[in-house]
Amino acid sequence: MADRVTVIGWDGSPLTAAARSALSAATLVAGAGHHLALPEIPPAAERIRLGSVDLAARRIAAHRGTAVVLADGDPGFFGVVRTLRAPQYGLEVEVVPAVSSVAAAFARAGMPWDDAHIVVAHSRTLRRAVNVCRAHPKVAVLTSPGAGPAELALLLDGVHRTFVICEELGTEREQVTVLTSDKAADHAWRDPNVVIVIGGSAAGHGGGWLMGRDPGAVRGWGLPAHAYGGDLRTGESAELRAAQLARLGPRAGDLVWDIGCGAGALAVEAARFGAAVIAVDEDPAACARTEAAARHFGVLVQTVAGRAPHVLERLPEPDVVRVGGGGVPVVAACADRRPERIVAHATTRDEAEAIGAALTDGGYAVECALLQSVDLDPGTWTERDRSVVFLLSGHRPPPSP
Repeated sequence: MADRVTVIGWDGSPLTAAARSALSAATLVAGAGHHLALPEIPPAAERIRLGSVDLAARRIAAHRGTAVVLADGDPGFFGVVRTLRAPQYGLEVEVVPAVSSVAAAFARAGMPWDDAHIVVAHSRTLRRAVNVCRAHPKVAVLTSPGAGPAELALLLDGVHRTFVICEELGTEREQVTVLTSDKAADHAWRDPNVVIVIGGSAAGHGGGWLMGRDPGAVRGWGLPAHAYGGDLRTGESAELRAAQLARLGPRAGDLVWDIGCGAGALAVEAARFGAAVIAVDEDPAACARTEAAARHFGVLVQTVAGRAPHVLERLPEPDVVRVGGGGVPVVAACADRRPERIVAHATTRDEAEAIGAALTDGGYAVECALLQSVDLDPGTWTERDRSVVFLLSGHRPPPSP
């Protein structure tokens, strides 16, 4: 095992005294090509080009001597330190940090970043990274080949954002470009880079005491109808909405479809959990109410006016879906898109059975509950309102081993 492992962050500025000292004693140095060309590396040191960090960690663990790993930016921030500290390698790691590429990107843009979300985009997380950009007004994206500014822009189709694209920060080829997302797909970009994605009516909220987005002043979810203007659809009580949200479990990185959004209650509450939301309704007035509710609660919700299921054909793939209107045809169309979870409700048993059958035919495991909620006057304990509804939820079973 290596006697000592020092991880040095490099942001393009001259190496610190601590970094030069560690390098001068190194018998093995791992890093990218431009790191291995640094004149401070001892000529006799073994050099490993850092492609797979796991492979490099195994080489370092087997090395007898002093190892140094060079990495761009802060190696403890979405960097190599996490892998090197994995228990299977047994390495004791000392870190010499540098300015992270995210901090450098926001500095170049002249913007604060304590209210930003930060995501990593590569081939298997690109769609989720895009959903975070849909849901939040300020996001920094650490890109990779095949998951860069052009791909982000293509998947954000129909959602207007401003891109600040920072290429090769800290090098002589550093370049910062500002343009709208609809133009980013027309350019070729050097990988990797940092993209700051900005926009949406909620921009300017947050910051002050918590890294990321401020949770806001409103506490709780399943809020009463009057919080959304009191114009909710028949049978959609706050209790039903809370049960639907519990079964959907919307979270950051998800895309939620809310079909038949009404006044936007479920759409807004899903967005408050951090998910990206597309709210669909055939009534343009419902879309306008949803947009107003989103502004009131400081979240981003995209609305689409049109009749389901036809309007769904041009929407990006959902993770979870709430069907608030349209019945069996809409449920079946959603099942064809294979989201992880679908919830719907019905007011009669016949309708509930038909929706359950559509979910089953689509390959979903189905649960059904009869929910009854009674609103009481606490002064007289008399009934003011009663709601009885069937709640149906479908989830895709895990794949067989």
